[in-house]
Amino acid sequence: MSQQRPRASRPSLPSASNGTLGAVVAVVALLLGFLILRDVQADGGSATITTYPPAETLPGGEPVDPNVTTTTVFSINGFKIQVANASGIAGSAGEMTLNLQKAGYVVQPAANVAAGTAKRSKSGVFYLAGCEANAQNVVDVLGGGADLAAMPSPIPTETGSIGEACVLILLGTDLANKPLQGIVGGGEGQAATTTVAPTTTAPSE
Repeated sequence: MSQQRPRASRPSLPSASNGTLGAVVAVVALLLGFLILRDVQADGGSATITTYPPAETLPGGEPVDPNVTTTTVFSINGFKIQVANASGIAGSAGEMTLNLQKAGYVVQPAANVAAGTAKRSKSGVFYLAGCEANAQNVVDVLGGGADLAAMPSPIPTETGSIGEACVLILLGTDLANKPLQGIVGGGEGQAATTTVAPTTTAPSE
């Protein structure tokens, strides 16, 4: 009776380690990335993303047209003016004060300039911060020829103050005892308008 020879067992295959599996995944991902990049380059280049700042809108939701001018509206009796005599001609500041009041402006009693202030041949209009548009309107009503500038310090009146006014007229000999040359306020405190063109900024390179 013959005995059967025991079958030799097959050697088991070593299982793939985690390190080997990770390396295979990395190689596959690298190949996929290379193929995708090649396809993008073959299509003609990269994409460009352009961002734009949000458009400005009015309170009602309407967009702002940058080509439309803006209009500043103010009342000519909504601010006070001080006239100081820098002409050397007696009574001329009082006469200018009266003319402005007839045109609808609120004007404080006339004053003299501080002692030692040089006589002016050309009138000047000076303003406190926030009264720039008002001062421009006063320049216009005087005929447009007066100097326009921020209020000097110290204020060149005999008291060193202009009270509740925000605009100072240093009256020169050019306008002393002369009528107003340009009534732009409409008289009797009617509203005056100033139209300002929008500023445009060139795009940066």
